[in-house]
Amino acid sequence: MDGNARQAAVAALAELGRGRDYRDRADAGRALAGFAELPEACGPLLALVLDADDTFVTRATTQALLRRNDPAGLTVVASAPAVADDNHGDWIHTAVVDVFGVFADDRDDALRLCEELSRAADGRVALGAGRLRDSLAGIDPALGPAAARDGR
Repeated sequence: MDGNARQAAVAALAELGRGRDYRDRADAGRALAGFAELPEACGPLLALVLDADDTFVTRATTQALLRRNDPAGLTVVASAPAVADDNHGDWIHTAVVDVFGVFADDRDDALRLCEELSRAADGRVALGAGRLRDSLAGIDPALGPAAARDGR
């Protein structure tokens, strides 16, 4: 897919994300998460993580971003805590537990990424990455490291 098509997809999903129906906004957040590496997706994604009308949108969008388990997704999520109210903060934390409460390897990878992001030049991202790292550190995943599961 060429850059123009990707940008058009982001623009269409951003428009859907501004809709009245919470289901459309949640769907837009899930789909936009696939484009988190594009700068034009970051603003609409952050708006959906901080959705003013329905925290289901917050949770769905945050889960999709976290499931990427890469710097692009974690950067958007890390941008949110600095400006999120307590209610949104709780739902962001719930999404963190949902995504990283199963596999220790996934949680550990996210912890390493958060450590890197906590040194970001953007103070909001650095602060949020530190908070996200603290949330991750408090999770005891159901399944331990792969080496332990494989009997090594």
